[in-house]
Amino acid sequence: MGGNVTSAALMPNPVQWRAAFGRQMLYAALRRFFMGQGYLEVETPLLIPTPGMEPHITAFEVPFVPETDVGQARPLYLHTSPEYAMKRMLADGAHGPLFQICKVFRNGEVSVTHNPEFTMLEFYRPHVDYHAIMADLEQALAEAGRSAAPGEPGADPSFFTRLPYERLTVRDAVLRATGVDLRACPDGPSLKRAAEAAGVRTGEATGFDDVFFHLFLQKVERGLGHERPTFLIEYPASMASLSRLKPGDPSVAERVELYAKGLELANGFSELTDAVEQRARFVEEQALRRALGRTVYPLDERFLEAVGRMPPAAGIAVGLDRILMLLMGAGSITDVLLFPAHEFV
Repeated sequence: MGGNVTSAALMPNPVQWRAAFGRQMLYAALRRFFMGQGYLEVETPLLIPTPGMEPHITAFEVPFVPETDVGQARPLYLHTSPEYAMKRMLADGAHGPLFQICKVFRNGEVSVTHNPEFTMLEFYRPHVDYHAIMADLEQALAEAGRSAAPGEPGADPSFFTRLPYERLTVRDAVLRATGVDLRACPDGPSLKRAAEAAGVRTGEATGFDDVFFHLFLQKVERGLGHERPTFLIEYPASMASLSRLKPGDPSVAERVELYAKGLELANGFSELTDAVEQRARFVEEQALRRALGRTVYPLDERFLEAVGRMPPAAGIAVGLDRILMLLMGAGSITDVLLFPAHEFV
């Protein structure tokens, strides 16, 4: 740190101290709910050989340097999510639902709503689809809202108790916000024309997913989840990630994101259990990472082997720092962290 930074400037302020108490209350409420529903709390490694493959997420690389005759020098990574490990547990005999509250790490992410080290709730239930996981999440967050600690002026933790949360398809959300019908725009050029006619600045984007990203961020996202939290469901199939396609309508994926007051809080799926299809998607993501000039991570063969043995399941990852922001009425993620990364990066 520079010599002009005082120790007092690095100490948590009263807002952050209140948030620390709020965090304790949030974690207690979540554990109370999930344990009451028969979930097992688990712990998986933070340090892993292969991180998530999402093209727009960068993992922290940590070199392993052996100091004995066991092991070999190689890069390891801080996990960006416990997803792969928890799904391996489902494949290897976890007969009931699982949850975890853990630190995760994503390189380069610092903003009003991002910190490179943050806390995630991730949970999975076997033998259900994503409708069941949405029901569990809204009940868990309602419990958190009912037992929230006092926050800043204007805080409204009861917002999370407004059940049931809205279920809105991506198609309907885009149509409502812009008048663009995704069914009538099956490819990048047609979506680009429709988006630009709706006032979206698409720049040099030409592919469907890239144009959709501009459309969604500029016209749709900020309007989601203001009267009550909103589950955004049925994403275009090209954005399936690790989710299965919808039975009877393979043009959309059983993927869900939760929004509140225009802020993304969670991302989940009815899980893909086809190892061949999962491998093909990973190879596509490797190619996209290469095209973007990002590190191309190796395939996680242990995970791919486990995918084919997984039971039907659903799971979701939830950003708890953002949940805490809304519960406490905080204006920035730094307000709910005792030692935010902006102090040293």
